Amino acid sequence: MSAGVDTSSSGGDKGKVRAKKMNLNVDMAPMCDLGFLLITFFMFTTTFTKPNIMHLNMPPKVDIPPSEIPEIKIKNSLTLILGKDDKIYWHQLEQSDLNASNLNVTDYSKEGIRKEILTAQKQADKDKFTIIIKPADDSNYKNLVDILDEMEITNSTRYGIKDLSSKEKQVYQEKIK
Repeated sequence: MSAGVDTSSSGGDKGKVRAKKMNLNVDMAPMCDLGFLLITFFMFTTTFTKPNIMHLNMPPKVDIPPSEIPEIKIKNSLTLILGKDDKIYWHQLEQSDLNASNLNVTDYSKEGIRKEILTAQKQADKDKFTIIIKPADDSNYKNLVDILDEMEITNSTRYGIKDLSSKEKQVYQEKIK
C-alpha cells in the first residue's frame, strides 16, 4: 500500500466524544521511481547539440605520371599565403620568380582579398581559374575559415589547400620581418 490512513482509536474516555486523529503516511517511493523514469525518458529522447562543422570535399588522390600533368597558365592561378596578424600574402608568379618585393599583402576585407580574387578571376580563363590556399605556420584556424568563406562569396569553385613550399616559406619570412 503506497499511502494509508491510520483510523485506530486512542481508547480511554468513555463519555467524551472526541474527533478521531488521523495519521497520514505517504509513501514517496513510487514518486521517486516516476521522477527517474521521466529523467531517463528525456535523456534518451533529447537531441544533443550537433557539432557545427564545415564539410570540405577533397578530390581523390590519383597517381598521374608527370608527363600527363596538364600545364597551368600562371594567369589561371592565384596563390594565397595565410599569414599572421590576419594578413594574406598573394602572388601570381612562378616560384622561381617569387621574392619578397613581389609578394603582395592584403587583408580579409571586402576591398582586400575579395577584390584581388575578383580581379584575378576576370583576367583568367573562366573555367580554369584555380586558387591555391597555403596557410603559414603562424596563421590561425579563423583565417582558414575566413578564406573559405571568401571562396563561397566569390563563387570560386576550384581551390585547394596545400602546405607552403620551402621557397615560399623563405620569401614569407623575409616579407614579415
